[in-house]
Amino acid sequence: MYEPVYIKTYNNGLLKEKIKKAREILSSCSLCPRGCGVDRLSGELGICKTGENASVSSYHPHYGEEAPLVGHNGSGTIFFTYCNLLCNFCQNYDISHEGHGEEVSGEQIAGMMLFLQNTGCHNINFVTPSHVVPQILSALDIAIENGLGIPLVYNTGGYDRVETLKLLEGVIDIYMPDFKFWDPDVAELTCKSRDYPEVARRAIIEMHRQVGDLVIDKSGLARRGLLIRHLVLPHGLAGTRQIMRFIAQKVSSNSYVNIMPQYRPCGKAYEVKKLSRMLLPKEYKAALREAKEEGITRLDRAN
Repeated sequence: MYEPVYIKTYNNGLLKEKIKKAREILSSCSLCPRGCGVDRLSGELGICKTGENASVSSYHPHYGEEAPLVGHNGSGTIFFTYCNLLCNFCQNYDISHEGHGEEVSGEQIAGMMLFLQNTGCHNINFVTPSHVVPQILSALDIAIENGLGIPLVYNTGGYDRVETLKLLEGVIDIYMPDFKFWDPDVAELTCKSRDYPEVARRAIIEMHRQVGDLVIDKSGLARRGLLIRHLVLPHGLAGTRQIMRFIAQKVSSNSYVNIMPQYRPCGKAYEVKKLSRMLLPKEYKAALREAKEEGITRLDRAN
């Protein structure tokens, strides 16, 4: 029977050390590359608009995730409110930008995890977790004490600080980052983070160092490893070929990648001419071809 990596970390006392270090960061927050420096423990808010406690918009079994996460009973998603990246085309704009959700305690997050496990979900899928790592770690400590025992998925936009990711070593079983854009100009245009491409490269390399290529068991379920998402954008704005080349050459040619075709203008996307239309089928087909030409062939079954 598979045992999540966090069980060993909990049993040897390292989880409590990680919680302490993570909470200390909140007093002058540098959890993510934004480096706002605010004292979140005293109620000061930075770009993510999140203080000492996390906020959650919803939690439920999700059947629209990648095949190795969904299985028969779904992926147990917990959607955290707000975001550290804030893409102008976000399909969850009401959650990430407008803050639809409720502030919750660590005990409540732990209860959500246990509920999802008891419902039969195959994993706990933290959606947009980069700005709430300390809160997740604290909740995990409580959930383990009460019987949590399924893999954890870190479902992120890819704008993650390596130092924070190192706190998650021995905690996260499955990393699922986006690699959104290759061009710094596009990153600046869409989310005012010109450093996104470099940050994402470093983060994904660190994630792979921790967990390796995605491991899928005989039943088709992901147990451990890296799963990379890439949303294809109109007019080639995502830089698919360059991203796939990087993954194949600098991470692993055996990387499991989901190349996603579902772009549609949401949020403030209509304010950018090249983002104001749907993705064309030929653009998606071109992205798949580019991935395969660059050596990425382990694609999600939807591809």
